[in-house]
Amino acid sequence: MTSPTLTRPELTAADRCDRCGAAAQVRAILSTGGELLFCGHHARAHETKLKEMSADIQR
Repeated sequence: MTSPTLTRPELTAADRCDRCGAAAQVRAILSTGGELLFCGHHARAHETKLKEMSADIQR
C-alpha cells in the first residue's frame, strides 16, 4: 500500500522566512514530516544541508 501524496498550497505573500521574516520563496519539506520556509537568501545558504537531510525543496 502506498501513502497518499500530500499537496502543499502555493506560497503566498503571507508566508514568511523562518530565519528572517522576509517573504518566503522556498519550502523545504523534511523527511521527518516538518517543513521550513525560506527567503531566497536563506534557501541558498542552507541548501547543501537540506539536501544532505534529503529534504524535498520546492521553489
